[in-house]
Amino acid sequence: MPVQIHHAPVAACDPTLLYRLLWLRVQVFVVEQGAAYDELDGRDIEPGAELMWAADEDGLPLATLRILHETGPGGGAVMRIGRVATGEAARGRGVASDLMRAAVERCEEVAPGAPILLGAQAHLADWYARFGFAVSGDPYAEDDIPHLPMARPGR
Repeated sequence: MPVQIHHAPVAACDPTLLYRLLWLRVQVFVVEQGAAYDELDGRDIEPGAELMWAADEDGLPLATLRILHETGPGGGAVMRIGRVATGEAARGRGVASDLMRAAVERCEEVAPGAPILLGAQAHLADWYARFGFAVSGDPYAEDDIPHLPMARPGR
């Protein structure tokens, strides 16, 4: 099944698309995983934030993630990928891998040479390692789900 990868800031998403992207995140994080934290945390509308998604031939989102443009401790650019969510029907088909590769490329395009950070659910650390990420700190729990900080060094 061919997928199309898209990216846009929230303000450029039409209301139906934005609803579908946020619905997918809520389905994965709140409904499936029982995460009690606020899924709508305000970061989607920060300057430089972008949503990315993989869509089927009808334009329906199959997987989504968020990219944030942050400032690191030394004042340099740092990119952050988060809210990586894949709909149940699209799992195991390479959709999330296509989206993650595109996200890394997008981060490198927006901030060449900047490191890319993410907070991985611990059971997915090996999956993120395939895209050049390595554990960069101590494990922590978010909504009782074990996580690992991971980083992909700037190139």
